[in-house]
Amino acid sequence: MQENIQIVQPILEDAIESIEVQYRAWLETYPNKKAGVTKEDVEERYKDAFTGSKLEKRKKIITDPEPNEKFIIAKDRDRVVGMCYGDVQEDKNQLKAIYILPEYHGKGIGTKLWEALYPFFNNTNDTYVEVVDYNEKAISFYKKLGFVDTGKRFQDERFRMKSGAIFTEMEMVKKAESSQ
Repeated sequence: MQENIQIVQPILEDAIESIEVQYRAWLETYPNKKAGVTKEDVEERYKDAFTGSKLEKRKKIITDPEPNEKFIIAKDRDRVVGMCYGDVQEDKNQLKAIYILPEYHGKGIGTKLWEALYPFFNNTNDTYVEVVDYNEKAISFYKKLGFVDTGKRFQDERFRMKSGAIFTEMEMVKKAESSQ
């Protein structure tokens, strides 16, 4: 673990870098010949992310988050190198995303982000995460955190790519502390 990595609440100036982390993680992870997802699909998906509504949405979650949502980042000195987002719903917690810059993988940053987010969740509810079914690194990471595969598989039209390809996602759950 690098000593300079800090888990912090982002400030407005971190919005673009946090999107860059997500974009670079997608480029590294999601192009997949078998699934039909190409690098061009990812690039198309992010072509307006740094200027349009995605940027405005990111700025809002940084400056004016809903009480049930939390967005945090990992910084190496002044550089955003990871991001994590989750929300508390009535009957469950939802881990929406953990993304780390590819060159920072394997340094414990994802675990630090998780450990900083987890206390925000309602510990009487199960915590769910959805992960692309061929993302073996993420699946392994979530298993180390105590998540297990629920067996549920689905496709979400929000993730249909320009090429027509669509991810198949799997649902994983970490049981509430009170039920373990």
